[in-house]
Amino acid sequence: MAIPKKGTRKIIVDNIVYRWLIRRKATYGQADYGNGKIHVAIELEQNPGTTLFIITDRGHPKDYNTITVVPVTPSDISNWIKQALALDWKPETKDSQFSGFIEKGKLIRSN
Repeated sequence: MAIPKKGTRKIIVDNIVYRWLIRRKATYGQADYGNGKIHVAIELEQNPGTTLFIITDRGHPKDYNTITVVPVTPSDISNWIKQALALDWKPETKDSQFSGFIEKGKLIRSN
């Protein structure tokens, strides 16, 4: 499933243009349970195929348990894209989403 274009940011990694999005509004789970993390969706800018979905190790700003907000930066996104590609993410193919989570700065595939 493609991510909406509104609110996305572009990033170029190895001469390929991607779009990424962090949902602005917190989900119920991100805000109310004390362990909500920031979620990121990434896909190709042109002809998107498989979406990369990452649950980061960063506390969501709306989570009541988040004391310090650590932003997701473009360099984080670039590193995660490279790690996902190394884990065999194929962003150009139409497939189910490629999911993972960040643990100690490393992307771990969850599907």
